Amino acid sequence: MKKNSFSMIDENGNETVYDVLFTFESEETHKNYIVYTDNTKDQQGNVEVYASIYDPNDPHSRLEAIETEREWKVIETILETLQEQVRNAANNNGEQGQ
Repeated sequence: MKKNSFSMIDENGNETVYDVLFTFESEETHKNYIVYTDNTKDQQGNVEVYASIYDPNDPHSRLEAIETEREWKVIETILETLQEQVRNAANNNGEQGQ
């Protein structure tokens, strides 16, 4: 399986490669979002995840910051739903393996 990834160069000239977790268009905000990670972990051991607005029709689209609480809530809801699905799948696989 080929990973979907992209790289960005920061203000210091350092390149970071990001893996795309998923993209979606919100019916609520009528914008397209990309959710991605560089696979680093925070102090609690959770993988750092980022989200931005992007234009899927422009291969050179610049990522735009998400600025409203409403938009963050849409993304958080999707992430929470996906995390719950992963947990349920892991629990079901654990039960089947016993």
